[in-house]
Amino acid sequence: MRVKCVICDEIGQLPDEAPLAKKLRNRPIHTYMCPSCENRIAEKTNARIATGNFVFRRSSHPIEKEF
Repeated sequence: MRVKCVICDEIGQLPDEAPLAKKLRNRPIHTYMCPSCENRIAEKTNARIATGNFVFRRSSHPIEKEF
């Protein structure tokens, strides 16, 4: 399955049997991010968490209480 990163527009390949490929096919709301963009965002998020100014915003939805 051909996929396109939503941030950098890099085109990649996923095996058709991969769980992510199935998720992208069956639920169009889900998007694909290439590994380099995913790592870049994870690094910046971890840096923000380390500053102590990062606040997790949670709603009153019952499923988020388990988070």
